[in-house]
Amino acid sequence: MSERIIKPNSGGVSRRDFIQTSSVAAGGALAGALSIQRSAYAAGTDKIKIALVGCGGRGSGAAGQALETYNQGAIELVAMADAFQDRLESSLENLKKQAPDRVNVPKDRQFVGFDAYKKAIDLADVVILATPPGFRSYQFEEAVNKGKHVFMEKPVATDAAGVRRVIAAAQIAKQKNLKVGVGLQRHHHAGYIETLKHLHDGEIGDIVAMHCYWNDGGVWVKPRQPGQTEMEYQMRNWYYFNWLCGDHINEQHIHNLDVINWVKNGYPVRAHGMGGRQVRTAIEYGEIFDHHAVVYEYADKSLCFSQCRHVRGAWSSVSEHVIGTKGTSDVSRNEIKGSAAWRFKGEMKDPYQKEHDDFFNAIRNDLPYNEAENGAKSTMTAIMGRMATYSGQSIEWDKALNSKIDIMPDSFNWDSKPKSLPDANGAYKIAIPGTTVTV
Repeated sequence: MSERIIKPNSGGVSRRDFIQTSSVAAGGALAGALSIQRSAYAAGTDKIKIALVGCGGRGSGAAGQALETYNQGAIELVAMADAFQDRLESSLENLKKQAPDRVNVPKDRQFVGFDAYKKAIDLADVVILATPPGFRSYQFEEAVNKGKHVFMEKPVATDAAGVRRVIAAAQIAKQKNLKVGVGLQRHHHAGYIETLKHLHDGEIGDIVAMHCYWNDGGVWVKPRQPGQTEMEYQMRNWYYFNWLCGDHINEQHIHNLDVINWVKNGYPVRAHGMGGRQVRTAIEYGEIFDHHAVVYEYADKSLCFSQCRHVRGAWSSVSEHVIGTKGTSDVSRNEIKGSAAWRFKGEMKDPYQKEHDDFFNAIRNDLPYNEAENGAKSTMTAIMGRMATYSGQSIEWDKALNSKIDIMPDSFNWDSKPKSLPDANGAYKIAIPGTTVTV
């Protein structure tokens, strides 16, 4: 039996308290709700104080990479927050081993619970947001409101309302001169950067089609434990519930879709596709599909053929490819084939580290740096693909972005009921193409 480490606050945390503002149309309608403050850290001061919100594997990795930028100047992890005590403690132990001289998080700066992020944000100059993606937009909004620089992992939301919230907060961040990084690290990968330069310079001619993949065997499952509430079970297995993850087309395939958007210097105008659950059909896989195949259309009528799949033993590929009138490019291998054949052979730093180097360099030297809007729109690209596969319909970008469907719980405590609940047999409702409404 797993220990119930977290106790609900009296009465819980309502969505109104949690997000502070309701979903609004994209384009800055939150401006009136967010106070205009200057950043807590100003370029030229001695030490940057970091708070980590979300202490799982990726959050711990991001914090470790942030701490490795110390050669740019003094840096210190001063606060941590997570919904679960055990995750926070494990992360803190590992980070202390990595950088004992740059980790200073005593008990009174370790925060646990659904509202823990607010307390951690208050203590830092820079906030790393790495909770399950469903919480990302609310926490980003809070950090911007408090005048903090933000590095947030991808995806930045799980539904259209969350995307709109991020886009609005991103505009406020620009007004406040806050630096915002998003964990789409291919933008900091020397091979990708150079390959995209060749493509944008027209070396394979006009780009007429693209295809991209995130096909692999899938991820972990954490069995239900006696005594868990439904909220705790879903939080521990966040990958399998859309309000937390957005399905693997959002959580993983966003990387490939983001590269295609980068190739096009834009975002798709519509999408249609198909998907379902053929192999990973057990109750433990929650409500997500095990495969998606989506065709995205861009404004110039070019098409991207996209696949993502969680099936063990099947063909695997995590890659992006471009077809032009004068040649082709395997973008993921940083090469071009055709009359202008080329392959990147330069030196390259780990892009996970490089994205933090670039982010903290922008903070220290007050350089323009805001990846939030692109992160939001590439997230929306993935969500639109999910809308298409779940519904079986052709989905338009504008209608998708302005969808009023709300998948988030109405309140946040350990006894709250998510909107997706198991039936008498423990099974969750699965989207049915042709029947399910997604916009």
